[in-house]
Amino acid sequence: MNCFPCFQSQKSRKSLAKRENGSSASHSTDTKSVESRRQKPGDENRKGEANQVDTENIAAQALTFREVATATKNFRQECLLGEGGFGKVFKGTLASTGQVVAVKQLDRSGLQGNKEFLVEVLMLSLLHHPNLVDLVGYCADGDQRFLVYNFISGGSLQDHLLDVSPEKKTLDWFTRMKIAFGAAKGLEYLHDKANPPVIFGDLKPTNILLDEDFIPKLSDFGLLTLGPAGDKMNIPGSRLMGTYGYSSPEYSRGGELTLKSDVYSFGVILLELITGRRAIDTTKPIDEQNLVAWAQPIFRDPKRFPDMADPVLNKQFPEKDLNQAVAIAAMCLQEESAARPLMSDVVTALSFLSVASDDSNPSAPAPSIPPSE
Repeated sequence: MNCFPCFQSQKSRKSLAKRENGSSASHSTDTKSVESRRQKPGDENRKGEANQVDTENIAAQALTFREVATATKNFRQECLLGEGGFGKVFKGTLASTGQVVAVKQLDRSGLQGNKEFLVEVLMLSLLHHPNLVDLVGYCADGDQRFLVYNFISGGSLQDHLLDVSPEKKTLDWFTRMKIAFGAAKGLEYLHDKANPPVIFGDLKPTNILLDEDFIPKLSDFGLLTLGPAGDKMNIPGSRLMGTYGYSSPEYSRGGELTLKSDVYSFGVILLELITGRRAIDTTKPIDEQNLVAWAQPIFRDPKRFPDMADPVLNKQFPEKDLNQAVAIAAMCLQEESAARPLMSDVVTALSFLSVASDDSNPSAPAPSIPPSE
């Protein structure tokens, strides 16, 4: 099956092989120094050294538990922003700088040791991109573990697309494509620029935050990296952290997690942006409750693509752009992970859709849909 024939290159396919076999070239985010600090065979006799991590290289502020508690008013309920698989998240203000932050309190039941936590903090502090939420601080005080991020004031994609309050304005077509494009660029950075590559693992609308200009910022990604041993991870069933409706088939079936698992999750979100429907909606008729299952027959009939558009858009979009967006989503949602495109190809395709254009500036041709197997 030839996937993304219009803009997937042989070079990008070779790039994936390099990335997922741990032989990528040097990138702007180089965390090899982190790996060099991991304990090596024979280090068990040097416990003092093994338990130390050079925190001077961590590009984030070290905070005490008292500072974190003060910032969040002792973790008051009024400061609680939400709760996810990794723990609770509170809004706070750092007394030392006055910066408004989001404080993630990690679940202590599954915590690793202090050294391993600091290694992960070091790696997270090296990840910088306009479409990622920045890590600004951390706390490793006793058995307490906190990650402190820059607070994004605009809420999440969930708030603006699926749980829209009456006072919020409906997202127009180009804003939706701008959000999709930015989220894709954030994923591309994690997959292609971070070294080793980082798998998001639980991409969903609540983890895509929006600033006042609707620029998306990916948040709450776990530090799941692809090492040199292979191209996938296997997460035990008891520790699965994906969200039903967004998880790829291979992850839902057996906990197999790869870069292409993120591509599938992105495809679900792109489909939500196009249709205004939820990934899972039990209020709809039984054959429409699962968004991907509802969309699959339509993917095979391009004449029906316009029928997928969110009714609140009132057909205010270029039909050729809608057709291409649906085609991109279909590519990302292939059952077999190998048939899905790379995020770099998705970024290339979406770049033509994220800005308004007229007939004098035609967008790229829509990718053809591979035949279903």
